Amino acid sequence: MTKKSDQHIVSWFRNAAPYINQHRGKTFVVFFSGTAIASEGFDELINDLALLHSLGIKLVLVYGARPQIESRLKLENIKPKYAQGLRITDEKSLDAVIEAAGRLRVLIEAKLTTSMENTPMSGSRIRVASGNFIVARPLGVKDGIDFGHTGEVRRVEVKAIQQQLESGQCVLLSPLGYSPTGEVFNLSAEEVATATACALHADKLILLNDGQLNRPLPAQLTLSEIAPLVKRRKLPDITLLHLHNAQDAILNGVPRCHIINRSIDGGLLQEFFTRDGVGTLISADGYEGLRLAETDDVAGILALIKPLEEKGKLVRRSREQLELEISHFFVIERDGMIIGCAALYPFKKEKLGELSCMAIHTDYRGDNRGDVLLDAIEKRARTLGLKKLFVLSTQAMHWFRERGFAVGKISELPVKKAKLYNYQRKSKIFFKNI
Repeated sequence: MTKKSDQHIVSWFRNAAPYINQHRGKTFVVFFSGTAIASEGFDELINDLALLHSLGIKLVLVYGARPQIESRLKLENIKPKYAQGLRITDEKSLDAVIEAAGRLRVLIEAKLTTSMENTPMSGSRIRVASGNFIVARPLGVKDGIDFGHTGEVRRVEVKAIQQQLESGQCVLLSPLGYSPTGEVFNLSAEEVATATACALHADKLILLNDGQLNRPLPAQLTLSEIAPLVKRRKLPDITLLHLHNAQDAILNGVPRCHIINRSIDGGLLQEFFTRDGVGTLISADGYEGLRLAETDDVAGILALIKPLEEKGKLVRRSREQLELEISHFFVIERDGMIIGCAALYPFKKEKLGELSCMAIHTDYRGDNRGDVLLDAIEKRARTLGLKKLFVLSTQAMHWFRERGFAVGKISELPVKKAKLYNYQRKSKIFFKNI
């Protein structure tokens, strides 16, 4: 390798370090299809999943098997039957489903167990747990159609899965479910993934998408934006299904869902260990959300920052000043109440931006809302072509240093800002490259 490529790797690791720390110990439920398993890039996907596991992420993997089931049915001269987007599973079809799912389970377990020298899997030693973690029931007769052995998730054996995850194992779930009476049911793998993420209160549901889009989905979506998007654009059926899955998961307590094009090499790594990612992040909205401030928010911001101004933690701002500067602010609103704010004042000539007036309501501290505001400020600063952020702080020095800010000097401030420096407050000055 050249010195240039070595330096690129060093830089990538340094930039990824905050994300590695952020995701360690978190639970990710990852769905991938039978088409993904049959693709040329599946070995790379396995390597990336192994890397996530080695970084301390608890993985629950859910795989589909549709093309493999179709191939098995074709060998048996059985014509597949569908209704309402679901397979009608009779006795003969069920045998094909069980065989295809079983073969894939063995294949995936074997690939995850690989530990050959001079490969990305070298030294990984992943232990895989699979079993009857999904309790199912028959879908029954719908609109006059008997779905036979096609079923739906009745219950997820949460404690059993958590025990495997806590012991360091990767959990592998098939598109099969089992009933207390000993029956086997053919399930939608996407439903298994969604139900499992909800039951485990997983940190993320990740759906690797096979749909080919002329235009990619937006980088971020909130629940309220999904319906207008679906009406506005003609999307592949699988993408519509995944949007529906994500919607269900978020409404049932999963904080973040990611839809990632599975054909992107290293898509998982790029999504979770780079600043901008490559997929679509879907999250809740309405009850609490981040947005640009409006004039109507002035009263709420004043109420939020007043206690901090009285304690000398923030510089006092009048209503008139705040109204004039409101376009610089981001706010976090929770059920109609402003619970967080931060402002960015750009100095375009020096390519610097001042992070100012950052505040979180005392009742809502400790849930990374400060990081959410900082991330929004950094992204806006980059869109404005700024290279560095600076902040003046009297009491939050450690918080800023933990997030990559370094001590600076008055002489490094923009001339206009340096002239206004208050020597009585003796604020510490910090800079961060963005």
